[in-house]
Amino acid sequence: MPPFKPRRRLCFLAAIGAFAVLTIFFSFTSLSETDIRSRISKISIPDLPGHKNKPWHSGDNLDSDELHEPIDKHPISLLMKEADKIWRRYEGERSKSFRQTVSKYRRKYGRHPPPGFKDWYQFARKRNVHNIDDFDQIMDDMRPFWGVEPRSMRNLAANMWRTESDNVIGIHIRNHKVVKVNQPSWRSEAIVTLIEKFIKYLPDMDIAMNRMDQPRVVVPWDDLQDLLSKELKTRQTPPESYDGYTNAMAELLNITVDDDGQPKEDPQWFPAHGEQYMNIASAACPPESHARGNLSTTIEAEELYKDRFGGIVTNFNRSSDLCTVGPEIKEKHGFLFSSASVIATKRLVPIFGECKVNVNNDILLPAAMYWKHDDRYDYSAKSDLDWNKKQEKMIWRGVTSGGSQNRDNWRQMHRQRLVMLSNSTELLMESRLARILSEQPERKAEYENYRQWMPFEFAENHTDVGFTETWGCSPDCSFYENVFSMKEEVPLTKQFLKKYLVDVDGHSFSGRWHAFLESKSLGIKATIFREWHDSRLFAWRHFVPMDNRYDDMYTLLTYFIGLNEEPITEDGSPLHVSRHDDEGQRIANQGREWAKKALRREDIEIYMFRLLLEYARIIDDNRDHLGYSGDGSELDTYDGLPAFPSLVPHSNSSSTPVNTTLP
Repeated sequence: MPPFKPRRRLCFLAAIGAFAVLTIFFSFTSLSETDIRSRISKISIPDLPGHKNKPWHSGDNLDSDELHEPIDKHPISLLMKEADKIWRRYEGERSKSFRQTVSKYRRKYGRHPPPGFKDWYQFARKRNVHNIDDFDQIMDDMRPFWGVEPRSMRNLAANMWRTESDNVIGIHIRNHKVVKVNQPSWRSEAIVTLIEKFIKYLPDMDIAMNRMDQPRVVVPWDDLQDLLSKELKTRQTPPESYDGYTNAMAELLNITVDDDGQPKEDPQWFPAHGEQYMNIASAACPPESHARGNLSTTIEAEELYKDRFGGIVTNFNRSSDLCTVGPEIKEKHGFLFSSASVIATKRLVPIFGECKVNVNNDILLPAAMYWKHDDRYDYSAKSDLDWNKKQEKMIWRGVTSGGSQNRDNWRQMHRQRLVMLSNSTELLMESRLARILSEQPERKAEYENYRQWMPFEFAENHTDVGFTETWGCSPDCSFYENVFSMKEEVPLTKQFLKKYLVDVDGHSFSGRWHAFLESKSLGIKATIFREWHDSRLFAWRHFVPMDNRYDDMYTLLTYFIGLNEEPITEDGSPLHVSRHDDEGQRIANQGREWAKKALRREDIEIYMFRLLLEYARIIDDNRDHLGYSGDGSELDTYDGLPAFPSLVPHSNSSSTPVNTTLP
């Protein structure tokens, strides 16, 4: 057979090509449009074997807990992916038995669990605890007290309530009952009902509790390092320890008389009302820190917790670390600039409180507001809506609390700044500009800073923020009359009609946070205060963190809501931010489901029980010889009960527990 000539070869190839095109065309046109989509969706994507990691925008089963790939290179999309990985590692390391729990305790803390640990474990299991290991906040709070004599702590706890103006509550437990409360308040009433849930397991003790909103204890850095060094030297796991507490120790309050005549240790309180708090706080920071060193710049400090694109918070812990951010926000937060009431001490005293900033050494307990039932703070599904039925707005309501305000300093208050930054009229009149991230026109799905954006129209359409009442001013609040128009009060449940719930500090922490997380809306959080639950909440998985300066607020809102404005940039291209509504819904769903597992009333009981067991040992004269020294095997049969609650398949995660934020 003679070879093809070039012209014939070309005609033959063209005929084959035409036949292939016609075959593909008729194959596709024989399918419905839905069938085409379904077949295309099953095509494997490189680097995603089996297409298991779906894009955030897939719109496919948002309630599933599969790993999802970000749809673009926006920093928030990438932070969400990384937060998922960190949370999964945390999930994968949960102990599943008493044996594992005891073993992990010794590995992490270098000592035996406290007496009563077995009772606490069973108490927690009966209440369906999700993570039996996550009580690092308690251990961090207790660490420095190993450097203080137990007798001294008992004396302080028994007597700090005696001076009424010091604002300390005394709660006294004897023979498994709360027999007396000195200087009581609504806080102590709630906490006593909480303690009574497990009081039959507690030894005699005196508890000093902060009566004020603001934290109290600020131990200077060098003093604290000495105490922590002493704690390290006490770590031991002797083969035999006593699984009980010492009876009838001296220095407990004699509840039969008003004053037993014994010497009372001085807690060394001093007032600091209306003063700049960083004057006190900076002494508790490391010498090389931004707050003390004077060697670092604002930009260098921001690199520790913010992304240079959009100012987005990458490390939530650092964003509230006064040693890092204090110099930048000391005149932008009411508590730091001019606190309404501060009574502090530089001595390490055992006082329990509901919140603290990172340099404080108060012992955290769950806030009474989270325990007591109050319609102003309790979540109710009555007015909550599914995500797609909610209004595309961010809402906040509150009073002008947060610091001692007057005509000259109100602009330094954090709540006032939030209201001004969200007020479209104020933004327009002041011609205020904001930084956001805009999609690059030449490189889709990639973003760059745009600093000349005027947000007044966006704020008009997408924010509902305002004060309902003026309060906390000196000599009065009349200067606000020409500044703010008061808005109608919106009950908590009605706020759930909006998609975005921003939560900021008042005088101290915000009592709304648990309800916000329980709702079907998305919680956005800016705070300088630490609470008992922080280690179990993961930024960018369970909530959206916001800088305390609020300079990232519009970056956050435009990311979720989207933005497409007329040509406005210098080169005449449109200002565009892709809408990420699915991502917002996903974080809201994840936060809601997690709150049902980690922030329940039962979790508050479990936390408080464990806290008081650790406290009971720390104030015991024989503390170095107390603890549970067994291997946990006596509960093997008990642990044959149904396993701990599961949220993520165990095979999906491993490695070590990680704290609330990204590294």
